[in-house]
Amino acid sequence: MNFLLKTFVLFLFLNTNLFAEKITVFEFSKEEFETLEVRKVRGADAMTKYSLGFNENGSFLKAEANNAASGLGKEIKIDLNKTPFLNITWMIEKDLRGIDERSKKGHDYAARVFVVKKTGATPLSNRAMNYVFSSNEDIDVFHSSPYTKKSVDYVLSTTKDKLNEWVSVKANVKEHFKKFHDLDINEINGIAIMADTDNSKLSSISYYQNVYFSSE
Repeated sequence: MNFLLKTFVLFLFLNTNLFAEKITVFEFSKEEFETLEVRKVRGADAMTKYSLGFNENGSFLKAEANNAASGLGKEIKIDLNKTPFLNITWMIEKDLRGIDERSKKGHDYAARVFVVKKTGATPLSNRAMNYVFSSNEDIDVFHSSPYTKKSVDYVLSTTKDKLNEWVSVKANVKEHFKKFHDLDINEINGIAIMADTDNSKLSSISYYQNVYFSSE
């Protein structure tokens, strides 16, 4: 093997991440912000306030919930055979410490990202993985939503470890739908961001940045 070929092989070995596939879900631009679907949670007294900001790493979304609950979402098809990993960078400035997130009265999160798979003709038949930044549970704790077994809460971050600090996390969505819903899925149909405090009647402040799917 000549010198140039050896150098090229070494380059490939050391830089495989350069060829990893990446699909951005949210750009957090003004143009995108105006097109996102806004959905208020039934029974909530108010809607979460969402706004855009910018730092050295680019655009981000700020979510402020004061006894409020609403989400921002979009329909998007992601091929999980190519890009099964959901990546999120997020931060909680004000958390919801002391509530029971497994109960209906305490089922609130300062930051969460829903990944939805359509499995029937109506929204009620959909299955979801709800990736959360918990204020009380440990990382990798999971449980069904107290409102429906078709949605599973999975803790990717916790303010018990990280408060007012940006955290980057990753989850294998394809594996999680198989493990928690017993579904072999090839794609998802939608994704949504939500901060909610309507059950606990508290207030929270959180931020989201760099939400994308990747091949590794």
